Amino acid sequence: MNDLSKAATRPRATTVEVGEEAEAQRIDNYLLKALKGVPKSHVYRVLRSGEVRVNSGRVKPDYRLQPGDRIRIPPVRVAARQASRPRPLDLPVAFEDAALLVIDKPAGVAVHGGSGVSFGVIESLRAARPQARFLELAHRLDRDTSGLLIVAKKRSALVALHRMLREGEVRKVYLAVVKGSYAGPAEIKASLHKYVAGSGERRVAVHEAGMRALTRVKRLEASERFSLLEIELLTGRTHQIRVHLAHVGHPIVGDDKYGDFALNRELKQRLLLHAARLEFRHPATGETLKLQSPAPEEMKALP
Repeated sequence: MNDLSKAATRPRATTVEVGEEAEAQRIDNYLLKALKGVPKSHVYRVLRSGEVRVNSGRVKPDYRLQPGDRIRIPPVRVAARQASRPRPLDLPVAFEDAALLVIDKPAGVAVHGGSGVSFGVIESLRAARPQARFLELAHRLDRDTSGLLIVAKKRSALVALHRMLREGEVRKVYLAVVKGSYAGPAEIKASLHKYVAGSGERRVAVHEAGMRALTRVKRLEASERFSLLEIELLTGRTHQIRVHLAHVGHPIVGDDKYGDFALNRELKQRLLLHAARLEFRHPATGETLKLQSPAPEEMKALP
């Protein structure tokens, strides 16, 4: 092969134009997503070396993209993709418009891949909607928690929702079935501390040096063995509802981390926690959205 033929077959840089879906995204995060299979260290190396250019100029990793920016991406070697592909899931839709998608997530489905799960809700949504230019989780639910989950269809909506969640402007109400006839407080105030157990598993515990956490509880129904509770999160800490209810002596039925393990073995139930209601202002229109998901049948079946 002569030099001219070699040059013709040599990989070339590509140029992409930034659309609205990537507005305000950092260039490093954009590249990490666009160049799946490329080691993170290599992505940062081509950024530092100036091989990546935005509008013909060098940029730092924290540069925020704007619609219309032209990104030069150098040729890079991508690791072989996995043979498997996300399976599109037919997920119930509670609300959808040009900016938002709210789904009613079933229990047992992870919201994203990782930690031993190849694919989750977000990967399956992208597989089911290949034409969608942007789909990102606005918040998360535990794998075994069912109920309402917000997905942003525009970056501007995602940024606004993250701010609203941080500032407590999204009302989140859950239903839970717990052990015993609930006699705990109407508000549980107990700071929560995250730590890693000896097994390497992430856990949360009540600890005075932890982050402030506040949960509002209302008993809806009760028997000697179980109670159905309505729970409102006033702060959004990891595993907050599960740890708070266990702390006051009423663990959630089916909780394999903080629950009553003997009761769980007897009942063989999944975690009976359900994200039942969401109330927030639409990030684009300002309209107040009030969304609801009925309690699953398993939550109604216990005496």
